[in-house]
Amino acid sequence: MQDLRGAFEKHQIPIYFVAVIAAAVVALTVSGTTVLERAINPALAVMLYVTFLQVPIAELRRAFGQVQFLAALMLGNFIAVPVLVWALVQFLPAEPMLRLGVLLVLLTPCIDYVVTFAHIGRADSRLLLASTPVLLVMQMVLLPGYLGLFLGEHAASLVQVGPFIHAFVWLIAVPLALAAVTQLWAAKRPSGARAFAIMGLLPVPTTALVLFVVVVAVLPQLGPAIGSALQVVPIYGVFAVVAPVLGWLVARMFRLDAPAGRAMAFSTGTRNSLVVLPLALAVPGAIPILPAVVVTQTLVELLGELAYIRLIKKLR
Repeated sequence: MQDLRGAFEKHQIPIYFVAVIAAAVVALTVSGTTVLERAINPALAVMLYVTFLQVPIAELRRAFGQVQFLAALMLGNFIAVPVLVWALVQFLPAEPMLRLGVLLVLLTPCIDYVVTFAHIGRADSRLLLASTPVLLVMQMVLLPGYLGLFLGEHAASLVQVGPFIHAFVWLIAVPLALAAVTQLWAAKRPSGARAFAIMGLLPVPTTALVLFVVVVAVLPQLGPAIGSALQVVPIYGVFAVVAPVLGWLVARMFRLDAPAGRAMAFSTGTRNSLVVLPLALAVPGAIPILPAVVVTQTLVELLGELAYIRLIKKLR
């Protein structure tokens, strides 16, 4: 079983590329695939559950005590990254919906599948896991202020917190609780230990499943606003390159160890696009530009994550 798990991890990059290519083919040849948008959150929840299983829940108390890491995480995500985003937005046309979409997605650090990618990329996923409640609360509090600063108070008033709470409950709290119960079962029953070992094979396959579902669901939505989508691709590309570097530099400044530094790089480079998509759809007059801008970031980021899990794990 360990050999199979090792094979999955060794060949994860080709597996993910196959998933993305297959999803693109399906999305472009089969009508009605946007209905799979409802499957994104369940797929993410399953992926996070099997990832959380790999992180000993009993050790999370240690992660909560890492005040230095949390301070670095706050500085990286809520000071360094917003400065970068402000600079990047200056290169966009003065189109409110276009800029709002970019700001929504780039100002919100990921609270869900970043843990999976960080785990695969040999970062300290326990630290990221423990920090997700703090990241969620901070982005809910600060996002309206940043939007008001960058776009004006009217734009800030369009943000709703409901989707953030929903994502935290179903993508973080519930999978984490189930993982804790499963670990307890595995520690006390042979049947639980066997199930735990089998589920240890699943992080890479479930990540591939999420990639497939997301691409199949969101790719058709880019059509009506392809021009807007193409305008933001260079911005997202630059962000994907620069943001992890910022995270790593902040980690060096705080003298974090290598796994914690990798976690910083993953966090600053990975955004909350799947969570802010409902926010974007709730904005009056959002369709088609706003969702197209947000889901374009998802596609760029997924490709970026494939590079991250190969490159960031080499950071020392």
